[in-house]
Amino acid sequence: MKKHFVIFYSPGTFMAEQTTKPIEAWDIDAAVAMSATIEERHGATPYGFRFTTRARAEDELDSKEIGRSSMYYLQGKIRTYDEVVADNLEDEETLRWNMKTNGFDRIWQSTKGWKWTQPLRPDDVVLDA
Repeated sequence: MKKHFVIFYSPGTFMAEQTTKPIEAWDIDAAVAMSATIEERHGATPYGFRFTTRARAEDELDSKEIGRSSMYYLQGKIRTYDEVVADNLEDEETLRWNMKTNGFDRIWQSTKGWKWTQPLRPDDVVLDA
């Protein structure tokens, strides 16, 4: 038995809120459409999603993850470390420190809904949705 899921990530108080929904296939357009129906606490809406596939054999009680996509970000902008440093915004002192300390050369920031910032990994995808 094998089944596909999409996990939506929305801004939370300290960590991202997550909502997992079944999906027929790893279909980006279907996931983007589904994201419009998700609302978490305090009106937070998804900033991104990823797909997973879970499977189990007939003799297994629990399924295990056998596939995971990269992250797909919705409506945001990419900023490089050099841009963040050059902007020198007062409220981004911690961001500059985190990027330097952790070696993050690029970040993604939401441009819709609650402000949210994530390190942008090489395989991540930023959608124009």
